Amino acid sequence: MTLYTTLGSPLGELLLVGEESATAPGGLALASLSVPGQKGGATVQDGWTYAPAAFADIAHQLRAYFDGKLTRFGIAYAPARGTDFQRRVWQALEAIPYGTTTTYGKIAADIGAARGAVRAIGTAIGANPLLVVRPCHRVIAADGSLSGYAGGPVRKRQLLGIEGALPDVTPDAL
Repeated sequence: MTLYTTLGSPLGELLLVGEESATAPGGLALASLSVPGQKGGATVQDGWTYAPAAFADIAHQLRAYFDGKLTRFGIAYAPARGTDFQRRVWQALEAIPYGTTTTYGKIAADIGAARGAVRAIGTAIGANPLLVVRPCHRVIAADGSLSGYAGGPVRKRQLLGIEGALPDVTPDAL
């Protein structure tokens, strides 16, 4: 069964979508976390059940993160519904430490893709259904510019600011 709730945050109202799971803590695995206006973000569907209580632990972790008190999430994710390539990229995102950034080229190298695969890496990152908790905001361009983010550049800057990871770049590169 698909459950959902919304949660106010510094990024706007988040939409959290989860799947019931016998193996996930609290019986819920997070399937999607979207921000308002997100490119490709989830929207509430017929048949979904509004269940804020089911997301209590996830909401607590997100609030602690936004308050600067949590650096690593302990959230069970629903099985990824992407291609093998996307899942490899998403797994690489999860390895980027809090408070740091990496580049599209480094992600390509980390997953054994050709350096020229940076556009494909960017496309896979853009399809990440778990914004914030699967930290695609930590990936920047090789020149240090913030580059793309499905949630928008202002939110990417906000998230990197929370983590103290804003790169030193000229305003033109942002």
